[in-house]
Amino acid sequence: MNHNHEHRANEGQKFTCPMHPEVMQERPDICPECGMNLVPAKDAGKHAHGHKGHDKHAGHSTAMFLRKFWVSTALSVPVVLYSSILYTLFGWSAPPFPGSAYVPLILGSIVFFYGGSVFLASAWREIKARVPGMMTLISVAILTAYLWSVYAVFFGQEPLLWELTTLIVIMLLGHYIEMRAVSGAQGALKELSKLLPDTAEIIRGTETKVIPLSELKENDIVLVKPGGKIPADGFIVEGESDVNESMVTGESKPVEKRTGSSVIAGTVNGDGALKIKVASIGGKTFLAGVMRLVAEAQASKSKLQILSDKAAFLLTVVAIGVGVVTFGAWTLLGAGVAFAVSRVVAVLVIACPHALGLAVPLVASISTTKAAKNGFLVKQRLALEAARSIDTVLFDKTGTLTKGAFGVMNVIAVSGRTENDILALAASLDALSAHPIAQAIVGEAKARKIQFSEAKTHTALKGRGAKAVIDEKEIHVGGPALLESLGLAVPAGILGKVQAAGSQGQTVVFVVQENVVLGAIALADVVREESKEAVRELKAMGIRSVMITGDSEDAAKAVAAEIGLDEYFARVLPDQKSSKVKELQAKGQKVAMVGDGINDAPALTQADLGIAIGAGTNVAIESAGIILVRDDPRDIAKIVRLSKMTYSKMIQNLWWAAGYNIFAIPLAAGILAPWGIFLQPAFAAVLMSASTVIVSINAALLGRRTL
Repeated sequence: MNHNHEHRANEGQKFTCPMHPEVMQERPDICPECGMNLVPAKDAGKHAHGHKGHDKHAGHSTAMFLRKFWVSTALSVPVVLYSSILYTLFGWSAPPFPGSAYVPLILGSIVFFYGGSVFLASAWREIKARVPGMMTLISVAILTAYLWSVYAVFFGQEPLLWELTTLIVIMLLGHYIEMRAVSGAQGALKELSKLLPDTAEIIRGTETKVIPLSELKENDIVLVKPGGKIPADGFIVEGESDVNESMVTGESKPVEKRTGSSVIAGTVNGDGALKIKVASIGGKTFLAGVMRLVAEAQASKSKLQILSDKAAFLLTVVAIGVGVVTFGAWTLLGAGVAFAVSRVVAVLVIACPHALGLAVPLVASISTTKAAKNGFLVKQRLALEAARSIDTVLFDKTGTLTKGAFGVMNVIAVSGRTENDILALAASLDALSAHPIAQAIVGEAKARKIQFSEAKTHTALKGRGAKAVIDEKEIHVGGPALLESLGLAVPAGILGKVQAAGSQGQTVVFVVQENVVLGAIALADVVREESKEAVRELKAMGIRSVMITGDSEDAAKAVAAEIGLDEYFARVLPDQKSSKVKELQAKGQKVAMVGDGINDAPALTQADLGIAIGAGTNVAIESAGIILVRDDPRDIAKIVRLSKMTYSKMIQNLWWAAGYNIFAIPLAAGILAPWGIFLQPAFAAVLMSASTVIVSINAALLGRRTL
């Protein structure tokens, strides 16, 4: 790459953080506040808001809308006082003074250019982008009212200045409320960035030193005191404690951590002091990955959002068309230009697809952040939308339904020996081995509080097991190949149980003392207790649970029976998993594939919904639409429930946002005029703003529901 050329290309370019616009740098990097990738400053609004409806606010702040609202409100009071509306309604008018007839025009002009400029500028961006929408309608409405009023003041007609100023005031208030709602929905990203401490206490030699988080480097050793926040991803090199990971996993119960355990930046240490070796910092941390995923999800669109965008565009076209027809009709009926213009303004305002543009994106934004709080990350909104129609969940067995680690299923002792005798000998020998089976046996012995003996002259027997001298006797531990090499047979007294364990796909190791078989230990991949509960929850929702595994038929059948699965596929090679997904889809089933996101990538991609479970610190799994932070299959039911809640809220908001226009537009056009019922432009703005507030409140209710 030509770096000089790259530098010249970036000259004058500024890069900022979508979530922290105050961060501004000369080159692309990561945000020192939250770890997100910096984007070109000109694109920051697009990245931050993530949908067309909010691009209009690029460069605008909530505080700015509030400031313009108060200034415009103050200026509007004299406009109303010196307009004819008070005399018409109450028979009272403000005391005149020389030039008072021009007060409404002068102050109305200030409100138009100061308060209305934000709408005019946003409309210009919409028109340049060829996506006219709500800002275009608002701008056409206030521009029409203003130009007519200027003409009317100088040519003796009835101006619309009090309508204009109050309309702008109400629109500013409506936008302020909307932006508060949106920033509240997206506030979870900012809250995530606040999880990181400002400083870290690093250990240098025998001393500790407090440094800013930005100076932390990989492989540094940091000291985290009781109650402190963990500053970076890493693993514990000294100490034991319980760590609260609820902010990233949604699990309220603290997680026990000891030497070798991995920890996540932003989580909170419990009562023990920890020394942690830093593995990842900045943009490489799990927390930064979560924030990127949430931001990407908020930038993606669901089918309903695409529909709402099209509906908003269509409503804009319809509103302008109805406005033209309304003006022509009232002019031909001889109602006067002022009345006709006021009807047009009312139509344009009431039809603003403000609520429609907010209806779906706000719900989607809330659901995305709600998902992150509950331990699963939505990469694509289409994935979350698809979850509501899933009728079959296909689980990969190892590491998903099971722990992916051996556990002791049964200890089989010959007559005259106890289970603890067998475990004591096996664990004493295996304590010196790092093999997964050996570690499982040692773990079971420790759980039973069995005392170990010292093993001497430990020797590994390749492919057969190991041997050692314990209490002056030679002990062997290993599988069937060990017995074969020693010329031994399985004792008749335990043969039946050994064969039964083998038929269930369990691994059997034998304990031999001085060439005499004392017993056997059956091990298998341990089924998660959560798996059984997850399958029960899915069944209650009418969703079938299916398992896919490379294990033997007997092993698969045993696991399926234990968990309560509806169906299983055994002896399936990794490259055959996607064909099993197709097989289920060919039967008309909507399939969610749940796997580790690496070996299962083709199947995850083929499925209607791909879910990567147990992502841990690896959040960049491209093949899955949804990523589970923790290894808990019960979260699958949560995904389905959130999907159904989200869809329901979106439909409710769409009906409200679009449906009220069926009645409001004809009313604004003056269909009830024969009965003396008119909708003033300012009241039209109140109704339009009210619909936006209702949509915002309805969306916010989603955040209060539990999964």
